[in-house]
Amino acid sequence: MNTKIILYIVTVPLIIYVLEGLNINHIFKKNRVVQATLFYLIATICISYLVVNFICDFLLYTKIGGIV
Repeated sequence: MNTKIILYIVTVPLIIYVLEGLNINHIFKKNRVVQATLFYLIATICISYLVVNFICDFLLYTKIGGIV
């Protein structure tokens, strides 16, 4: 379980950095800053969850890391 926490600490800032490169403001209507921010937050949580679970499953099934 400690491995997942470390992976979340590493992946969340990385995903935030990647999502900052996207211009999602033109998708939303004008003056909808709260909705755009919530979308950004939910997308960060969802993508980080998927990435961390992929890494943990990959390490588990390939038996590369005995740490998971």
